[in-house]
Amino acid sequence: MFNIKKRDYNRRYPKDYGLIRTVYITLFLWFVVWPAAFLWYTAKITGWKNIDRKKRYVYTSNHQSYIDAPLISVVANAPVAYMAKKELYEHKNPLIRFLVISLGAYSVDRENPEKATLKTIIDIVKHTKWNLGMFPQGKQILEGEKFKDIKPGFVSIAKLAKMDIVPIAICNFTGYTWIPFKKHLTLKIGKPISYELPEEEIVKQWVDYMEENVE
Repeated sequence: MFNIKKRDYNRRYPKDYGLIRTVYITLFLWFVVWPAAFLWYTAKITGWKNIDRKKRYVYTSNHQSYIDAPLISVVANAPVAYMAKKELYEHKNPLIRFLVISLGAYSVDRENPEKATLKTIIDIVKHTKWNLGMFPQGKQILEGEKFKDIKPGFVSIAKLAKMDIVPIAICNFTGYTWIPFKKHLTLKIGKPISYELPEEEIVKQWVDYMEENVE
């Protein structure tokens, strides 16, 4: 599971999301992510009632930092397979490389998406109980036109997976900290957006939610 030798992580298989990694993810979530979210960032979560715990979703959020994916996992409270840009697998920080790989993310070439990435998604949907996680902005954006030119790739994935999209607004991020109780994040869980809606309507609803809720 912790093999981080060079390979193409755009193609991952059902065995990569088996019992061992599921248990590992669950323990990591309970003993690392939850304490960090509530001790270091005093995270407040609203909208819990919008999620049906019996369903799987494509979890999405605005993208500001490396802690966004763990925060989404806090909301999902379940294993989430994230789409990650291929550059992260060669990141200069070995901890980031290790976490991206060991936690089950699969890579995507944003300029030239490959069939292997699509096959990975199909395997996750058909042969595992994992949720999917994506960042429609495609990159970390702190300032400026935050929700312009949103690419519809996340809609295509949701339609392929036949999973509704849960928008999560991550609010008040002002930087990283190692000091407990210094930051005050809020995670706002929106109502799921049906994957059966037209693509343009899904993108519009996602953008509208983010513009109304991200502070």
